[in-house]
Amino acid sequence: MKGEETYFDSRLLNTAALIDEAEGYKSPHAVHIAILADEIAQKFKMPSYDRKMLRQASLLHDIGEMVMNRTYLHENRALYEEERIDMQRHPVIGEQELARREFPRAVQLIVRWHHEWWNGCGYPDALEREEIPLPARILRVCDSFVAMTSSRPYRAAFSQEEAKSYLIERAGIEFDPVVVKVLLDFENIESIIFKFEHFSTIKATQTENPKVT
Repeated sequence: MKGEETYFDSRLLNTAALIDEAEGYKSPHAVHIAILADEIAQKFKMPSYDRKMLRQASLLHDIGEMVMNRTYLHENRALYEEERIDMQRHPVIGEQELARREFPRAVQLIVRWHHEWWNGCGYPDALEREEIPLPARILRVCDSFVAMTSSRPYRAAFSQEEAKSYLIERAGIEFDPVVVKVLLDFENIESIIFKFEHFSTIKATQTENPKVT
């Protein structure tokens, strides 16, 4: 890996840490997603520019939740139905926020589509199969895996084996089965996602408003 500062820009890390905090995750939750997504992208021989767009989208994929700033995310319970419907707006709000911050259109669209399902039952656009761009399909799998293996206010973290079993059960329904297979083929996922653990020491500030140059 060439140059950690080019791999993850510190301004993006600051914003990702703020998003983690808004969601009730311990930082560097989003970094773990981005690292795992990039490793999978390499297995698909994704071009370096597309990988960069995927990494940025992975770090910022839930910026819409931060913008919405809903207090129910911090309550020690699962969401009520009306809250779940409200929260389904966050990919579009995230897309709009990234447009406002002048991120590339590719990053905006990955964020918009990271909750689309392989079978077409996702949101916001009910895309299915290859209609969903590969980077968004990769992010869907990685976001789900890292979220499941992280503790939340309303549940304990799943074990990696439990999370893998869920991905297997939902492959071909929620997840691209090929992407799931690539993730499952990794021998030690923990060693992958914790390779840049020192990024968690970066101090996030509310004044950061990064733009891509």
